Amino acid sequence: MKTLKDAHVGETVTVAKLLGKGSTKRRIMDMGITKDVVIYVRKVAPLGDPIELNVRGYELSMRKADAEQIAVS
Repeated sequence: MKTLKDAHVGETVTVAKLLGKGSTKRRIMDMGITKDVVIYVRKVAPLGDPIELNVRGYELSMRKADAEQIAVS
């Protein structure tokens, strides 16, 4: 299953499932990332972490460790 960590710059993906548990899952949901939300990958930092996303009309920076907890299609 592909995760948000595997998405490339310029790619638009849709959230299929949140893989995290407990407080990690709650934090991701508080950022506005829920099932069926469309995410556009804007940039990746020069060293690869964090990644910049466009979610629900706002910009969001996320660590790759957190992005690995989001299954996308």
